[in-house]
Amino acid sequence: MTTIPDVIDRYYEAAAVGDTDTVVACFTTDAHVHDEQRDYHGVAEIRRWREGTASRFTYTTEITEVEQVADGEYVVSTHLEGDFPGGVVDLAQQFTVVDGLIAGLSI
Repeated sequence: MTTIPDVIDRYYEAAAVGDTDTVVACFTTDAHVHDEQRDYHGVAEIRRWREGTASRFTYTTEITEVEQVADGEYVVSTHLEGDFPGGVVDLAQQFTVVDGLIAGLSI
């Protein structure tokens, strides 16, 4: 398993405790997030995503694998359990890291 970049680790740690400020600080100012068929551009929209869509449910996240697929590109496989429909899901999340910050996240 590839070592997870510090910024991605910080992202997951902050997301787990609901620390939106730290989550947002993990992204570049012009970052892009794609989640649930929607796109969020820039830190203001990413903050709204974290405070809205991404916070609707309570869940735990276990990182099961990290793979570096290109320079600055990582696929993080996760196992989530929580109060969302179905209660359990395995996801592959694609991160783009530029200069130590997340420039792109696709869930």
